[in-house]
Amino acid sequence: MSQVQSSSPAMLRDQLRQMLAVLEEERQALAGLDIDALMGAANDKNRLCGSLEDAAGVVLDEECRGMLEAAKRLNEVNRQVRNLVAANVTARLNAMTGSPQLYHAGPRYAYAGAR
Repeated sequence: MSQVQSSSPAMLRDQLRQMLAVLEEERQALAGLDIDALMGAANDKNRLCGSLEDAAGVVLDEECRGMLEAAKRLNEVNRQVRNLVAANVTARLNAMTGSPQLYHAGPRYAYAGAR
């Protein structure tokens, strides 16, 4: 794909639409704890991020700005859900083994953030 094609506004809109679709697929995969779908979404996101790097010089119109903001929000929500799933798995594993939590963000971190 040439630089001219990959950096056109129409191509950017298409890539952003694809990213929004992939982020929605990732959300569905997280909801269903579907590891294969999660890995597919991760690969698709990585591929699209590479494509979007070529669009760095494109002037963003209102539609593209809106899609970028929506993608940022969806990605953040998905990140938070991934973290909750990981915390739940950790808690269950600790309960099964009777071991204390190896990593614990206690009051020290909360205090340091308040400074």
